[in-house]
Amino acid sequence: MRQIILDTETTGLDPLTGDRIIEVAAVELVNLLPTGIGFHRLIDPERDIPAEASRIHGFTNGDLAGKPKFAEIAAEMLDFLGDAPIVAHNAPFDFGFLDAELLRAGLPKLNRARMIDSLMLAKERYPGMPNSLDALCRRLGVDNSMRSSHNAILDCRLLAQVYLELMGGKQPGLELAASQGGGGGAALATVEPVEWTSRPIAVPPARAEAHAAFVAGKVKDALWLKPPFGGGA
Repeated sequence: MRQIILDTETTGLDPLTGDRIIEVAAVELVNLLPTGIGFHRLIDPERDIPAEASRIHGFTNGDLAGKPKFAEIAAEMLDFLGDAPIVAHNAPFDFGFLDAELLRAGLPKLNRARMIDSLMLAKERYPGMPNSLDALCRRLGVDNSMRSSHNAILDCRLLAQVYLELMGGKQPGLELAASQGGGGGAALATVEPVEWTSRPIAVPPARAEAHAAFVAGKVKDALWLKPPFGGGA
């Protein structure tokens, strides 16, 4: 099962008033686990970035000078997304901005049937509680200490771990390792083998004898007394 975790950073809150995307990032999940394959681009928004937006994500006009415009990366982004379901935290926000940029580039909007809103999933699981990405990281034990500002690629990596927990938790022997590097293709997950040691439980002789007497008198054709479980080879 292929899914995409996606996040954007923008110049503001409303694409209908001229706000634009400045960063788009996505990471690939297969069976809820990151594959290490990602997509990440900084984008020239073709407008000034308000100071209040820069305080949130840290990007200034100078940081994005010379970066490609959205129309120049749209085809590559859509190719990476494919037809997989797209998971985002407060997904209508990201879809709204992507739709506006795609229409501006002469491309069709994303199918809303593909949208999975992890914020709604969190609200259903934790009603009445704070469900921001930071709050979920703290609640679910996901290390977000490196998140000093909003950053699309880092937020994708954190959300990948949060989403796994929201969908049922880590599988035994699988550990997610968020990479500190940027850009697509960074290693996002490692799979470690489960190490275990057999620890037989010692049964006192008196209890073993009592159990044997109970089985002999009460249990007919006990399976565990027959080969290969018992009674010799």
